[in-house]
Amino acid sequence: MSSEILSVLEYMEREKGIGREDMISAIVTAIKNAAAKGVNAGQELKVEIDPKNGKMQAWALLEVVDSVSDPRNEIPLEKARLNQPDIQLGDMYEKEMDPAYLGRIAAQTARQAIMQRLRQFEKERIYDDFKDQVGDIVSGIVRRRERGDLCIDLGKAEAIMPSREQVPGEDYAPGERIRCFLLKIEASTRGPELILTRSSPRFVRRLFDLEVTEIADGTVKIEAFAREPGYRTKIAVSSSDPKVDPVGACVGARGARVKSIVRELGGEKVDIIRYVEGPKELALEALKPAIPRNVELDEVNKRLRVEVSEDDLAIAIGRKGQNARLTSKLVGWKIDIVKEEVHEVSLEAKQQQAAEGLNQIEGIDDEVAARLVQNGLISPEVFLDVESSDLQDLGFDAEQADDILAKVNAFLEKQNISS
Repeated sequence: MSSEILSVLEYMEREKGIGREDMISAIVTAIKNAAAKGVNAGQELKVEIDPKNGKMQAWALLEVVDSVSDPRNEIPLEKARLNQPDIQLGDMYEKEMDPAYLGRIAAQTARQAIMQRLRQFEKERIYDDFKDQVGDIVSGIVRRRERGDLCIDLGKAEAIMPSREQVPGEDYAPGERIRCFLLKIEASTRGPELILTRSSPRFVRRLFDLEVTEIADGTVKIEAFAREPGYRTKIAVSSSDPKVDPVGACVGARGARVKSIVRELGGEKVDIIRYVEGPKELALEALKPAIPRNVELDEVNKRLRVEVSEDDLAIAIGRKGQNARLTSKLVGWKIDIVKEEVHEVSLEAKQQQAAEGLNQIEGIDDEVAARLVQNGLISPEVFLDVESSDLQDLGFDAEQADDILAKVNAFLEKQNISS
């Protein structure tokens, strides 16, 4: 039996990382508890296991008395002094016994208790090993899929990536290596459960921490973040150092840094913009290259109405409304993106406006102004190259033509003097 115990101790120490002293304590407690429920019920025992060779020794603890009333727990003084001459009444006498005497049932119970204790040790070790890694990226190997959840081997423990924490479109086969974000350690009936994610925005944030040294040292800060896992991510960054371009730092030389992150995300698009104060300004920055024509703010309801040209509408809204949704998350305001309203002005209206412009010239009435506009003379400045004969060609007589030119020139001179 000693060789079996020694094998267990060595295996637990080597494969499970459980110290011998801890394991021996668990085995001893389990054997004593099991024996107390078996053939040695009601009897106090002492059990020791040698950590070097696994040899187990057991003793029954008997109280030294004058008159024995319970032979299982008591021993007469005279009999005890045969082996220990100095023993006194009330002392505990250790009577060595064969461990095999503990019985087969006790041994089976002890084995079950040992396995239970082992599981408890493993649970405690899992928590101790990973509690400091919560909020960090870990690497593991996909083992299997259970009811949509991925079981991932992290080496020292197995973790779960629930279906809700997986990225749509990503599929991993057993044996494939995967990087995930350790989201939390959840308590369950089976012990601590490691919960992983690839869909959380915190996963992308941590990738930027690892890839961009300026973010890691605090020079560049991610001010706002929005993500639709598997499709697109938008981040707004600022810099505490005016010499450091926050967007350039995140993108890297020839896009090396952001490309590395995009590869890890399986091709998910990543938009990096400069952070600016104010919802309107930040929204305009996030919607680039679309150019808003008009922006209305509703501060009470935290709502933005953005008008863009018809050509920019598809860019601003994005595929299936992605860009609009992400911009809304980034800014923290509801954003309505609409096509710019273009008011068409009729030819008659334009002529009317031009005629009203000529009416400001003293002495030119509505009828004359309308005739001039219909022939392309829509403003006083146009008359600079016009001669009397030109007006006569339009149907005015010589006197009318000279009169019109005189009044227009007088108006222009007056405008020049006042300016």
